Amino acid sequence: MRRMTITEKILAAHAGVKEVVPGDLINARVDIALGNDITAPIAIHEFKKAGATRVYNRNRVVLVPDHFTPNKDIKSANQCKILKEFAIEHKLTHYYEGGEVGVEHALLPEKGVVAPGDLVIGADSHTCTYGALGAFATGVGSTDLAAVMITGELWFKVPESMKFVFKGRLRKWVSGKDLILHIIGDIGVDGALYKAMEFTGKPIESLSMDSRMAMCNMAIEAGAKSGIIAPDKVTKAYVEGRAERPYKFYSSDPGAAYSDVIEYDCSQIEPKVACPHLPENTKNVSELKNIQIDQVVIGSCTNGRIEDLAVAARVLKGRTVAKHVRLIVIPATPHIYNEAMNKGYFAVFLKAGAVISPPTCGPCLGGHMGVLAAGERAVATTNRNFIGRMGDVKSEVYLANPAVAAASAVKGRIAHPDEVVR
Repeated sequence: MRRMTITEKILAAHAGVKEVVPGDLINARVDIALGNDITAPIAIHEFKKAGATRVYNRNRVVLVPDHFTPNKDIKSANQCKILKEFAIEHKLTHYYEGGEVGVEHALLPEKGVVAPGDLVIGADSHTCTYGALGAFATGVGSTDLAAVMITGELWFKVPESMKFVFKGRLRKWVSGKDLILHIIGDIGVDGALYKAMEFTGKPIESLSMDSRMAMCNMAIEAGAKSGIIAPDKVTKAYVEGRAERPYKFYSSDPGAAYSDVIEYDCSQIEPKVACPHLPENTKNVSELKNIQIDQVVIGSCTNGRIEDLAVAARVLKGRTVAKHVRLIVIPATPHIYNEAMNKGYFAVFLKAGAVISPPTCGPCLGGHMGVLAAGERAVATTNRNFIGRMGDVKSEVYLANPAVAAASAVKGRIAHPDEVVR
């Protein structure tokens, strides 16, 4: 029997075969199929165009209108209306709107909709987030989503796996966001093209689930098909009492084949910042001097979870946002919103001068709740900083972790948290 990686094992199981090798074309059963208010209307159109009358499983098709909600204009309202009508018609179990909606890639793990060992597809490139649970999760196009909604299956080309081994101890203020930015800065935005990025090592095992999700979320920014972390006791603690279905823990076999194995010493990694206009343009925060900013966004499917808000509140407590800087805090789900409020983080944010938004993707894609004007600079805990990503094509976005973002809001320039918290 061939020794396989965790990714290969999950794909083989869902294809109903004993083993797979990279390059194999397989037809696999899909556990969860996800769409949002940008991508699902196209899938729904194709679903109807194909003559389909029912989804393959009303408990496995998930619709989350999160990108432009609360509806920012007539066009986005019409997009969301399409989702709502389809969800009602097909009696979908997992449709979220209004006070229930959250950023999809924070909401689904929180609700236990996705689980370890799952095969998940989503018409959103950051579907790879769920690899943090030990699932194979990848983004697909809207027509592929339509096909899965009808059949419950999809074809895949089995990817090669890259192994990233972390050693040493994490430095102060360093999180999963910094580790993935370090990798992308090292290998580039196409360094893992159509590969599965597997993150391992003692420092990874020490990461919280929130931090693991931030890492896997940005695998796509290295061109990867997916990102994945083998489930362990941290995973078990997270999914127990939460997962709505039985799940299975997979792990890579000793001696499994990888296209590359890359090692990093965490003691040498400090908080990172991805400078415009690519996630690979990373620098140590200590290298960036006197870069004045206009806006800070703390939120998104990368860093809008409770751990992220806790770190931001720690930095901001007793301090005030610099004059002429907009600080926008976006809890990723209603549950996170409520928890942050109950823990007193909102009081810290409001006293510091922040704006608190309802859960939404909002400014991450230049949608709303913080669009940038020409010439403006933002520090954001989001995942992309392409030209025009957050607004005008002449604006700039710097990607960072929540501690760096909060410190930068206080200083009015890109700043190391140690400059603020002493």
